[in-house]
Amino acid sequence: MMPHPISHALARFARAVPLLFSLLFLLAACSPASSDSRWSGVPPEAVATLELIQRGGPFPYRKDGTVFQNRERLLAEKPRGYYREYTVPTPGASDRGARRIVTGGNPPEVFYYTADHYRSFRRIEPRP
Repeated sequence: MMPHPISHALARFARAVPLLFSLLFLLAACSPASSDSRWSGVPPEAVATLELIQRGGPFPYRKDGTVFQNRERLLAEKPRGYYREYTVPTPGASDRGARRIVTGGNPPEVFYYTADHYRSFRRIEPRP
């Protein structure tokens, strides 16, 4: 006797469910910061760095808070010392990685995120 077409489809679906849950878990783990963060569109490590910046530290890396020179000229031209850089830790990296937050002003009035070591910047702002 042949299996019913519906039971065959249900069996195939049941085999796919664990894979679907695994994919959903991976997508959630790779998603930007959680919705309860006051910063949107950045990874959780960037949110932690932003919170440290707003508290004034302490910072885990020696270079955090040093002058960012804007040699790439991708940000608006400002006097030397206007921009400061901070490391955004990269999970699994053995060094500082490529991710940074650059702030402008003292106290910071503008924030930029780069995931590619200054090749591109995206302005980020706290949610209202």
